[in-house]
Amino acid sequence: MSTLITNIRQLVWTENEHSRLQRVPGKEMHTIPSLENAWLRMENGIIKGFGTMDSIQDTIHDTEVINAKGKIVLPAWTDSHTHLVFAATREQEFVDKIKGLTYEEISRRGGGILNSAAKMQDIDEQELFEMSVRRLEEAISLGTAAIEIKSGYGLSTDSELKMLRVIRRLKELNKIPVKASFLAAHSYPMEYRSNHDAYIRLIIDEMLPRVAGEGLADYIDVFCEQGFFSVDETDRILQAGAKYGLKPKIHANQLYRSGGVQIGVQHNAVSVDHLESMGQEEIDCLAGSNTIPTLLPGAAFFLAMHYQPARMLIDANLPVAIASDYNPGTCPCLNMNTILSISCTQLKITPNEAITAQTINAAAALELQNEMGTIKVGKKASLILTKEVPSLDYLPYALGSNWIERVFI
Repeated sequence: MSTLITNIRQLVWTENEHSRLQRVPGKEMHTIPSLENAWLRMENGIIKGFGTMDSIQDTIHDTEVINAKGKIVLPAWTDSHTHLVFAATREQEFVDKIKGLTYEEISRRGGGILNSAAKMQDIDEQELFEMSVRRLEEAISLGTAAIEIKSGYGLSTDSELKMLRVIRRLKELNKIPVKASFLAAHSYPMEYRSNHDAYIRLIIDEMLPRVAGEGLADYIDVFCEQGFFSVDETDRILQAGAKYGLKPKIHANQLYRSGGVQIGVQHNAVSVDHLESMGQEEIDCLAGSNTIPTLLPGAAFFLAMHYQPARMLIDANLPVAIASDYNPGTCPCLNMNTILSISCTQLKITPNEAITAQTINAAAALELQNEMGTIKVGKKASLILTKEVPSLDYLPYALGSNWIERVFI
């Protein structure tokens, strides 16, 4: 089946078929190649051609023709950091935060990650899968066309494997590309709070061999943060993961300048994520690496924390990515369109920069940049068709409005 979209007001993030674009750094993020009054053809889920209307090709047999007059077509979102598989929501903690308790105080009381881990132990795997499918379908309807999903609400061998098997089943649905991250090092279970070494040995000696043996993960993740996993502990876990071919994608510098960025770069992490707490040392470290700084402004918004220094990262010529951090405690938001608006208003970046961060740079943070993230012949036809809108800048401006007419996957 062929689909031809005609009279596109603006075709956004077009890429020459001979280009070898891998990521977009710094000030280049603001310059988005686009075509006005354009057409695009796709067949069997692949982009087959595009151009301006004065160069349109003849319609072939069995072609669906869509007139996009006044509408924009852009690459669908890549959400490179989520915790989509969880057993229960945590709205009581939401109320606790409103009453003044901090994230760390809730965690010390057995809330937060430990709360989700307790619920994970009790839920049936099929029920967990069905919940997760519904969330995945919601994300797709909102324009997400590739996603990363972490374990980390298990904190025991059986529960971590349960989560990762559910993520594998989501992959096998073939709705969109799904990448899995093994995050048993998300928090210390209560019984290991005074014996960190025993829990790390459990991860390394028991969990990792089974995760690798079943091929359940693409990446390994650690919450490298004061009060969670130290730099030395993170180093030990990442070294163990590397022996099984698991690349790092780690949580770093959410609460403090924890050394997470430096240890991530040392291990050639695909990305370091969060980065609310940054200084020049971390900027310089990233500048000499292939590691992608990934910002999660939805979590900072929901926790009423200080935001990531996006402007400083972009001005340092770094290829910034942005993801949702969808999870039941600190960012219950799957909507990357809302994240787009938060990024512009709170991180003080332009709409073009935010769109680049959620498309090609986010795709690079999942090593999918050769498949999606731009409009290029041969890439996946994973696209958003907007309703009639006045401009590209309108998309983040229209906070809370549903400006999507159709999502192509």
